[in-house]
Amino acid sequence: MITALKADTNMIFKQLFDSESSTYSYLLADEQTGEALVIDSVLDGSEELLSLLDQLGLRLAIAIDTHTHADHITGMGSLREKTGCITMMGHQSQAHCLSKTFTHGEQINLGSIQLEVIYSPGHTDDSYSFYLASEGMLFSGDTLLIGGTGRTDFQNGDPGIQYDSLHRRILTLPDNTLLYPGHDYKGQSNSTLGAEKISNPRLQMPDRQAYKELMNSLALLKPKLMDIAVSANQACGKLAT
Repeated sequence: MITALKADTNMIFKQLFDSESSTYSYLLADEQTGEALVIDSVLDGSEELLSLLDQLGLRLAIAIDTHTHADHITGMGSLREKTGCITMMGHQSQAHCLSKTFTHGEQINLGSIQLEVIYSPGHTDDSYSFYLASEGMLFSGDTLLIGGTGRTDFQNGDPGIQYDSLHRRILTLPDNTLLYPGHDYKGQSNSTLGAEKISNPRLQMPDRQAYKELMNSLALLKPKLMDIAVSANQACGKLAT
């Protein structure tokens, strides 16, 4: 876990890591109201998250997924059953268990926390990112990773559309924006958009066509949980019986 907040903030922030899927989950809470939200929870980490909430004296109000995951099972449904929180994803999602949906340009508000909703498809057609302007934080899901970008070869992914999401939306944010991705496979916890513009090889492609060719040339293995995870995540983490 890391904490990287402005000195005068009223927000509690925790970064959680699931080693099995190399997934990052993010807990944000308003210290004054005691209400919290979680981004990209993992079912296997639900008890750890609930324990953390209890330790901090927080109540989980909102569980959000950035997109329909193929490599792990979401904790949204389990968390809703145990805490009464609402579950949210983008309106493009095929999940049939959501309390609410959101779309590009809206805000998700929880006390002093105001997340700007950014539609960033390409990895999947229901991918979103969230920008917390007050802290200069971007939660990018699988759209932009540290030193990479999310794969685009399943779930209606499209490298050209991902290129547009990156260059027309994500990378227009300030260079000092802290990047908190949905995964990392090398032990890195965050970066900045400015650093990624310089060092991320996938952001060095000269144009949209070159990016498409690069992404289409990748020979990536199918996620081992994909056949189970996608259908389960469309039911907020409930496994088919």
